[in-house]
Amino acid sequence: MARNNDSQLPSAERFTRRVLLIGLAQAAGFAALGTRLYQLQVMEGSRFAPLAEDNRIDIKVLAPVRGRLFDRAGTELAFNQETFNSTVRVVGEMDLPRILKLISGIVPLPEEQQAGLIEKARKQARGSTLVIADDLTFDQVAAINLLAPQLPGVETNPVFRRNYRYGGAMGHITGYVGRVERHALDDDLLMRLSTLKVGKSGVERGLETSLRGKGGTRKFEVDSRGRVVRHLEEDEPVNGTDVVLSVDLELQTKVVARLSRERRAALVVLDVQTGEIISLASTPGYDPARLATGLDEEEWKQLSTADDKPLLNRAIGGLYPPGSTFKMVTALAALEAGKLTRAEKCGCSGVYQLAGQTYRCWKRQGHGTADLHKALRESCDLYFYEAANRTGISPIAAMARRLGLGQIFECGLPQQKRGVIPDPDWKRAEYRAGWLDGETILSGIGQGYVSTTPLQLAVMMARIATGVAVVPTIVRLETGVVPDFQSLGLNPDYLSAVRDGLVAAVNEDGGTGVGAQIAGTQVVVAGKTGTSQVRANSVSDDVEDGIWEHRDHALFVSYFPASAPRYAISCVVEHGGGGGATAAPLVGDVIGYILANDPASRPYPKLKLNSAARAQPVERGDATHG
Repeated sequence: MARNNDSQLPSAERFTRRVLLIGLAQAAGFAALGTRLYQLQVMEGSRFAPLAEDNRIDIKVLAPVRGRLFDRAGTELAFNQETFNSTVRVVGEMDLPRILKLISGIVPLPEEQQAGLIEKARKQARGSTLVIADDLTFDQVAAINLLAPQLPGVETNPVFRRNYRYGGAMGHITGYVGRVERHALDDDLLMRLSTLKVGKSGVERGLETSLRGKGGTRKFEVDSRGRVVRHLEEDEPVNGTDVVLSVDLELQTKVVARLSRERRAALVVLDVQTGEIISLASTPGYDPARLATGLDEEEWKQLSTADDKPLLNRAIGGLYPPGSTFKMVTALAALEAGKLTRAEKCGCSGVYQLAGQTYRCWKRQGHGTADLHKALRESCDLYFYEAANRTGISPIAAMARRLGLGQIFECGLPQQKRGVIPDPDWKRAEYRAGWLDGETILSGIGQGYVSTTPLQLAVMMARIATGVAVVPTIVRLETGVVPDFQSLGLNPDYLSAVRDGLVAAVNEDGGTGVGAQIAGTQVVVAGKTGTSQVRANSVSDDVEDGIWEHRDHALFVSYFPASAPRYAISCVVEHGGGGGATAAPLVGDVIGYILANDPASRPYPKLKLNSAARAQPVERGDATHG
């Protein structure tokens, strides 16, 4: 049987057939290639051209220098210390383990750290930058640069480390910076920079946008392996804004030292004319310089879990029942509602009955008969029980908010707590229950559900002293700038009645705040004590169990000089006992510091400031009484 195959054909014919088959295959291949090229370059060119450009062009983000912080007199509080780090560009075919081993001969890199860097590089995008080591010495920088030919993609870069002065006194105000923990897809590229530090607390966080500045860029042309071919262009970063704070370092240092005699306490000094926060102290505190240099895991755990919570800024984040410091709110609400007059007297036997319940005055034998003046001077509870019962909770709550309680202020200080100014709507939302009359009279003396912060109490006193809606700020106002605060719209006669009672509380016999008097001066202080219970049976109920946590909180709020107010002060001493015995003398000492060296007299500092952008808070809050 004949075999029909190529072996029976002449050799020339066999060759021609193979050439034809190969030619057809090549033609088909070129046709497919041409079709695909036409599809990519013509039909879908607008889609793929940007992607190709992205592969060719690489962008390096340039970090700006963070703005500095100064006190009101120009003393530097937060600054940037130049140091060096070592980074590597992650590209596809690099031998990172070999590179890290070479660098470990210059900079200590334990094997666990090297393994962590390798794993991190594996997860990062091609062309991204990985930080190998921070805080390099000049000798280490020189040694790494000497090995540059053996370390492809490795760079040493000048960077700035944030540092702080006077951290023991200023830590809660300045706050501290830390690495970006997470970022959104639409974040600025600067936020993805591995070396970037952002504000975590205090002014560092509250003025983050202004302090951070704006990142720049440097464009490179790279090859297919991600290696730099040439530099293309550069857009310089815009450095952050330097900020002069309203806080007076000299006063702040003295206040913190005085406050540190107590275990846990907070105090705020406010300029009632400008709203500037002159001092804002919380104890115990912390030094942000320790955080800037880096804490190990154990140190951070001890700091963050300590019983006394040193990281908590009690002046803005501590919530306390205001106790009798709230009585001015009840008085103004009752006067405005027409439920009481300044001359009307109420009897105080020491016991108040309402709906079958008994409510006592702090003075067991009672105050006899008391008008508003005496009730404020001697802090008569029964007078304000009656005032609250007549007025009702809604007008009281409205007056409290009008005076700044229950508010968060746009002042450059984040992490403020709003506190609670209760009313029937609040209780329905919180507890799904109706409001009780007994809750009204407890609220009228600053107990029950009511809670406030020391900053809010200082604002309350500033507003009572001036009759306008003073708004606090942590940024110092330039010379000649006077805020145009909105009027509270309160009857001057009602304000005068309350102010007279506050002067009496400090300066007349029987006043609960006589401990705040300033001996040897003609300065008249107006103020009000407060003793807020932390449990149903407290020290004020003659239950002395020796447990510090069971003692009442001690409060004192004031403004001075009474005739022409300039400063408002609020003070809370946790578990300090009586406000008159503990908080009032403490505030008296602080007033003495202010009189010895008035912070308002300090001129605006003459500094060469970087003011690329005006310092603005990033968190909004209620600026007026609304």
